[in-house]
Amino acid sequence: MSPRTQRRRRPEVDGSVLRWPGARARFALFGESLWTGALMALVCIPIVTWPAAVAAGSAHLRRFVHAEATPASEFFRDALRALPGAAGLGAATTVLAAIIGVDLALVAGGALPGGMPVAVIAASVGIAALALAVLAASLWSPGMRWRDLVRVAPRVAAADVSGTVYLLTALGLGGIVTWQFLPLGIPALGLVAFALVALGERRMLRWTEAAA
Repeated sequence: MSPRTQRRRRPEVDGSVLRWPGARARFALFGESLWTGALMALVCIPIVTWPAAVAAGSAHLRRFVHAEATPASEFFRDALRALPGAAGLGAATTVLAAIIGVDLALVAGGALPGGMPVAVIAASVGIAALALAVLAASLWSPGMRWRDLVRVAPRVAAADVSGTVYLLTALGLGGIVTWQFLPLGIPALGLVAFALVALGERRMLRWTEAAA
């Protein structure tokens, strides 16, 4: 038997099973991600609650990856715990999105001077704000203050540039599939939440190894 085959049959060689035992059942993990997307979609219905949905979805999949209990009731408890602070962030990002949308519409109609440069700046601000808000929501855990999460998110993004690029890619792909066919936004939510969890675990592992 070749060493490569042995490694494939023994995934614990790199410690992944010890760190993330719930990820060993890949199909179950994929199914849980889709289910999490459906739960997140319910919480997102009022729109301004979307950060609470991201926070609860990330916490839910993080528990699954670590082979902890993941009942739907715990997801909704997390969403309710996150909601008081998340609603403010959700309202702020919703208003910002509306303002940017109006600006882009005015630029497209020729009513706003500046043309393409204004559109690029507005879109860049919106994308950056969304990415930081999503990152802040993914860092949430019970007891954490949203003010602190919003404050630390830019530092986390700057400290993990490649992870930030992956985050933007995940958000972009989620947006594209949702734009192509709206119902696909439901599973896309779960897959984005899983990407957030994977990036968070990746950061922790890299920073732990760097500190060792």
